[in-house]
Amino acid sequence: MSEPFSFIPGGIVAAKGFQASGEHIGIRKNRAKKDCALIVSDTLCAAACCYTQNLVKGAPIAVTQANVANGYARAIICNSGNANTCNANGVEIAEGMCKLVEQHTGVGAGDVIVASTGVIGQEMTLAPFETGMASLAASLRAEGGHDAALAIMTTDTIAKEVAVTFTLGGKTCALGGISKGSGMIHPNMATMLCFLTTDAAISPAMLRAALAQVVRDTFNMLSVDGDTSTNDMVSVLANGMAGNAEITEAGADYDAFKAALYQVCAQLCRMMAKDGEGASKLITCTATGARDIDTAKQVAKSVICSNLLKAAMFGADANWGRVLCAIGYSGADVDVQRIDVQFVSRAGVVSVCTAGSGIPFSEELAKTVLSEDEIDIAVQLNAGEAQATAWGCDLTYDYVKINGDYRT
Repeated sequence: MSEPFSFIPGGIVAAKGFQASGEHIGIRKNRAKKDCALIVSDTLCAAACCYTQNLVKGAPIAVTQANVANGYARAIICNSGNANTCNANGVEIAEGMCKLVEQHTGVGAGDVIVASTGVIGQEMTLAPFETGMASLAASLRAEGGHDAALAIMTTDTIAKEVAVTFTLGGKTCALGGISKGSGMIHPNMATMLCFLTTDAAISPAMLRAALAQVVRDTFNMLSVDGDTSTNDMVSVLANGMAGNAEITEAGADYDAFKAALYQVCAQLCRMMAKDGEGASKLITCTATGARDIDTAKQVAKSVICSNLLKAAMFGADANWGRVLCAIGYSGADVDVQRIDVQFVSRAGVVSVCTAGSGIPFSEELAKTVLSEDEIDIAVQLNAGEAQATAWGCDLTYDYVKINGDYRT
């Protein structure tokens, strides 16, 4: 059976009617690094967002919340290099960014999603945007998605962009996105920053519902270091230019849309986890056989959040007791004496625990399996049919080095 979707190039501009750009406008000292992204739809879009649960929030979040309160938006602007958080003039700057988008693109300031990422508490002015917005707007193009993906990066080592096509009512639709995030990732809502666009027609209410569910199953199952940032945001724009009948209620089309959204977000999660600050390995935990989905999620995320387990994976040490330990303090209601654990990678599979107890295994094989750059920790709870996946990375010496001199 073929998949109901196909991966395609294009990222944030894969869908019809979207243009993007990314430029260096002077926020960063390094002129070789792009530091501002702009994404614009040809028409007004249904819009939905999720935000950080940190009580300390960047000013752009408050401005975005106000702008999308009516369920619609048409543009996204995001700078990197300065988080615009804990600044006395933060709201003034975020609103000013929106007004400059209106001035140079014609998109109303109240239809702009605004975001920032970078150092917290650093002074900021509107000056770089005032001098750079004309160039940013002039650079908008249907092939500009990669430039936008580069412009939102901070400590990321690679640009993160994904897109898929899928069918709704006989119409071919596209959905794509870009994200950034290597550190301060333990979201409790979404990720560091993620922007998504689609040409599918869907009502704001159904778009919000789909995003909320997918966020719970993807970005909320991602952790790099246990820190929830102040600027986390995931936003999606749907302009309806694919020509499908608008999705206004649950049904087959809604399920197909949500499945496509999940695929894009899950792939972005994998990219962010693998590109975690200092990381050398992508760690996935798949918890199966749970009595319910919440139990599966608790178990999977607790395992990938364990610093001891992350350190063991860095050293290719099959210290499986750390898996059981993380499950034990997860808060999940599980029968420990029924748990099986395997380590899985391209190099093979090694079973290390059956029915809650250790079993003989080849340390040599385990070392080989855990030396790969992508490792799955397979946890079978043997209590039901529910399952969940969480994504994380190993903990290396470089994580401390990166964050020891992040500002300097």
